[in-house]
Amino acid sequence: MKFRLKITLCMLGLLSVLFGVGGGLLITLSFHDSLEREEASAYNAYQMVLGTLQIVNAASEQTDYADVSETLRQLSEQNEGSWSALRLYTASQTVYEHDAADLDRPDELPALGSCSMRHATTDGDGHLLALSGALEADDETLYLDMAFDVSSLFEARQAQLWTYQWVFLLMAALCAVLSYTLARVLTAPLVRLSEASRSIAAGQLSTRVRVRTEDEVGLVARDFNAMAEAMEENVSRLEEAAARQERFMGSFAHEAKTPLTSIIGYGDLIRGQVLNAEEQTQAADYIVSEGKRLENLSAKLLELLVLKREDVSLSAASPSALVQGLAARWEPLYRAQGIELSCECEEGWCMLEPDLVKSLLVNVWDNARKAMDGRSGSIRVRCEMLVDGCRLSVSDDGRGIPPDALEHLDEAFFRVDKSRARAQGGAGLGLSLCREIVDVHGGSLRFESKVGEGTTVIAELRGGAA
Repeated sequence: MKFRLKITLCMLGLLSVLFGVGGGLLITLSFHDSLEREEASAYNAYQMVLGTLQIVNAASEQTDYADVSETLRQLSEQNEGSWSALRLYTASQTVYEHDAADLDRPDELPALGSCSMRHATTDGDGHLLALSGALEADDETLYLDMAFDVSSLFEARQAQLWTYQWVFLLMAALCAVLSYTLARVLTAPLVRLSEASRSIAAGQLSTRVRVRTEDEVGLVARDFNAMAEAMEENVSRLEEAAARQERFMGSFAHEAKTPLTSIIGYGDLIRGQVLNAEEQTQAADYIVSEGKRLENLSAKLLELLVLKREDVSLSAASPSALVQGLAARWEPLYRAQGIELSCECEEGWCMLEPDLVKSLLVNVWDNARKAMDGRSGSIRVRCEMLVDGCRLSVSDDGRGIPPDALEHLDEAFFRVDKSRARAQGGAGLGLSLCREIVDVHGGSLRFESKVGEGTTVIAELRGGAA
């Protein structure tokens, strides 16, 4: 059963209870009030007749109650319509009777000075209010029965009940229409939520619900949109991760296949003894070169796996001392290639993993060296202290990087110029390793470059203050 139908049925049930009980109670109270007024009026009329008979009987000298009967006849003619039946009788005979065919005598004769009241029905489904009392006449007791027609009260009540039933049915129909319409309006956002959830389940992750209200339903709609947006972002990240993994596997297979093909080819030539001594030496040198490239590739992959799977503990260290100590070792090698390596460091301490930071610097410096394309140039290293770590920036005046390649630099096996990188022995994993090292330190890695002017790599390490 739909929720809107449940609301409609609840409203109908509530209307039935409240309107039914209230209306029925109002009609009943009105009927009893009218009946009580009729009873009071009938009692007064009965007491008037009874008092008149007592006066007449006291003044009369007749013993056959002729004066009493005449008095009752005259009263009936004068008060025609006030009562519908009248009977005066003794225990043995009827003294006077007027239209009393439908008036039954009481089951027990009333005592002197009392007046009993009862309700009776006629053969024509009429309703009578009967009163019975007794008076003393000489040495004998007379009994007086009077009946008043109250059928109009019962007919009025029945008419009110019929009117009430039709009004109740009309109100119920109107309530059903209004309740269903209102429930449809109130549950419309829930229907849209259901449709949106089915759409998302079918793969339409961009589906959202329009929020038009500020009530609880609107709050649910906003929370649903927030959940859908978060889910879409998570799925997008998963898809990007899957795509990167797919590219990683494809690139790894290609990187491993190229040197293996060369090694197998040259090895097969050497085994076939079809090369002279000089060619064999060249083939052996190529095999060693490609083997070292495979060794470098496996070492880089191993470092990446270690960083992804192991927890790294940071310790207090001086970035300035670390940078300057590493530069002192590498500066002679770079100077021999016509490259000037300079450092500008700010003193301070922060939380680092020294070996990983050294690996970060070596990889970035090596990329800067390769960007020179064998010509002279300069590599400038700058170290700045931050509140919660340090900032390392490495700038070179090499060939630069195209803007469309900057966002892919830290992807595994990505190389701006594949042929030049392979000739220089690069595997395309250095900056991926740098990204992992920066992530371990809770920092960020970004690149700034202009083609023909050089590149700046900025690594912010936010492992905390020492």
